[in-house]
Parts: sequence; C-alpha cells; structure tokens
Amino acid sequence: MAAIGAVSSCFCLRPGVWLLKPGMQKMSSFGLHTAARCAAKSYYEVLVLGGGAGGISMSARMKRKVGAGNVAVVEPSETHYYQPLWTLVGAGAKQLEASARPMKSVMPQGVDWIKSQVTALDPDKNCVWLDNDTKVSYKYLIIALGISLHYEKIKGLPEGFNYPKIGSNYSVQTVEKTWKALQDFKEGNAIFTFPNTPVKCAGAPQKIMYLSDAYLRKTGKRSKANIMFNTSLGAIFAVKKYADALLEIIKDRNLTVNYKRNLIEVRADKQEAVFENLDKPGVTEVYQYEMLHVTPPMGPPAVLINSPVSDENGWVDVDKETLQHKKYRNVFGIGDCTNLPTSKTAAAVAAQSGVLDKTISLVMKNEMPVKKYDGYTSCPLVTGYNKVILAEFDYNAQPLETFPIDQGKERTTMYHMKADLMPLLYWNGLLK
Repeated sequence: MAAIGAVSSCFCLRPGVWLLKPGMQKMSSFGLHTAARCAAKSYYEVLVLGGGAGGISMSARMKRKVGAGNVAVVEPSETHYYQPLWTLVGAGAKQLEASARPMKSVMPQGVDWIKSQVTALDPDKNCVWLDNDTKVSYKYLIIALGISLHYEKIKGLPEGFNYPKIGSNYSVQTVEKTWKALQDFKEGNAIFTFPNTPVKCAGAPQKIMYLSDAYLRKTGKRSKANIMFNTSLGAIFAVKKYADALLEIIKDRNLTVNYKRNLIEVRADKQEAVFENLDKPGVTEVYQYEMLHVTPPMGPPAVLINSPVSDENGWVDVDKETLQHKKYRNVFGIGDCTNLPTSKTAAAVAAQSGVLDKTISLVMKNEMPVKKYDGYTSCPLVTGYNKVILAEFDYNAQPLETFPIDQGKERTTMYHMKADLMPLLYWNGLLK
C-alpha cells in the first residue's frame, strides 16, 4: 500500500528553517532532475535502502560527499508521495495528484536507482540481497525503509474498502474514499480510529476528525452527526501543552473520545465496527457507523523483522543521538524504520538528516560522531479548513518551538504554512 515510496504524514518546521536560507534556491532550481542512471554495479561506497523522504534526502547529501556514481538507492516504487498532504486530500481540500511525483524526478541526478526490493541484509558481510537474487555490497549502508501498513490485521479489511462509508488517509488507494464517505454522510456515527501499534504522525488520525466536523458544520449536517474518536491510547496527545489545547477543542465542538478502544474488525456490509476494550481484555463493543476512518496497525517492513540490524521488535537498532547502528559502525538508520523514541514524522526525518550527515562525515574520517539528535519532531495539528496548532517537541515530550508565539493556539498562518509552504520546501529543499 505505497509504504516505501511514501513519507510520514507530518512535516514541519524547525528543520525547515534551514531550507529557507539564502542560496537554497540556487541549489534546488525548482525543476526536475533528469532520471537517475540504472544500477550497473555490485558495489557502492554508500548504499541507501528506501526512496522516501529519508532515503532521497540522504542520497542527495551522500552524492555531495562521495560522488554520484558511488551512491545507489534501492527502491521498487515508481512514484514518490508527499503523504502529509493526504490529510487534506481526505477532507477535499487538496487533490491526490498534488502529492505525487515520478520517483525518477526526485532521485538525485547521477545516483544509481536500483528498482528492486531488498530481501535480506547481511551486515557481517557488508552486503544486501535483492528480489532478483542479486547481491549488492557496500562500504556504508543507510537504512530508510519506512514503516509498513497492516490493514489485514483488522478482520474484514482491506476488502471492506470495496464498500462505501469507509476510508483511510494512510493509503493512496483509500484516501479518496475518505472524502467520498464524508460527502455522502447523512446521519449517524462518524468514527475515527487509532490502532494499538506505533504509527506515523500520531496526530493524523484525529486531524481528519476535526476537518470532518468542520465540513459537516459547513454543509448543515453536524446536528445529525455523532463524531467520535476511538483510540487505543490513554491520552489525546503525548505532549501536555498540545493535549490541553486539543481537549478544549473537543469539548467546544461536542466531539466524543473513547480511550483504550482498539479496532479489531470491520463488518462493512453491515456498517459495523468492532472494538476491543483494552482495559478489559476480551471484551468487545460494536458500533454502527455512517462514516468510518481507519488508521491501520503499522510495523517495521518485513525484511527488517529478525534481521541482524534490528531490535527484538524489528526496528533498526540505532543510537538515539547519532543514528549510527549500535553494533555495526558502517550502518545507519533514519526515519520511521528506526527505534528512535520519537514520533515518526517527516519533520523528524528533516532534523535527523542533518545529524546523520555529520555522523557519517566523522565516521568516514574514522572519528567519533559528536552531533546529537534531540528527538525533534513536529506535527501540524489541523483543526479546521484554515486552522492549525503547530506542535513541535523533543524526546522528553517537551515543546521545542520555532516561533516566538504560543503555538498551542489555532492559527490560520500555520494552516497556510502546512498546506502551501511546506510542500514547496519538501520538494525543492529537503529532498535536494
């Protein structure tokens, strides 16, 4: 479901500040690169696994370090998605095509693009295996494989998406179904879910709820809607400052939050959603829905499960400050596939890419990494068609804000930054 070529669904700001610096335009030319060369070698100085935000931005950085011909990216997808836009696509505020670019247009010029899937990693022999039984060796490996979606872990999905009234902003195949379900809403329950697993951009499952509330108010249907957020978590958001602001919005807009509720089955033919009560294992609750937005369970890509580079849960096992692998000095991880204890967002990738660049530079010189990643991540919490609370925070769930204003308040300026400015910075800054 577009897992590898897509990026995390939040991208904001502190790492974006450097994108605005003078000279950035000169570097990025606002045009498309010519296609990367097809891979023709069995060894690269730097091998990058994954063509999402982390993989493309790091391959661009490595190209400047070791030369384009010495860098390759392994990525099977033909399309690169800017997934933060999908929240707005699901609410009818943006078109899906605006989130997509051909992979060849974002691949750094001259870098080899290996259009295959990784099937095994052998860090003890400094090589990986691809799905065509080809072995590619490396001096340095950067793992940027993202996170996998698992709709199939919910009984009745993904086949349930063939029915109306159900959508999901997390997949290119289902995001437009969210908008259709919202438009077709008549009366009843509008249910929004959050799974019992790590997810990319923990704010996205509730952003579509606020947008749906705004749409139903605008179309005169809100009085006939019972809007609820059924979350497996015990809190609305991990950072107290922003959680307090969101709870005020929830109260003001008469939204219902049911905590410790995990979606385990969808009976799409009956428009029923079944939730497990996590406080009472084995106890289930059945809800009738008029609209259902599903955030799927997620996990590490299959190739990383039981891999030598991964921890016991399947995430790439890296130092949380340097992003260097804890065991293999020439292996590094970035983004959603790692076990970094921070939210999985594209903003985190932007911050991590600068740290990882410095780390690899020093490792290449046989020196100890000194630059430290503080866990910075960001989530523009869309609370309406022209309102955003800009959440930015660190490993300790403490606000780490860019602007000299109270970012715990809804602001129109932050909405335009998310909807209009950030896509430009992404395509023409971070990726290059």
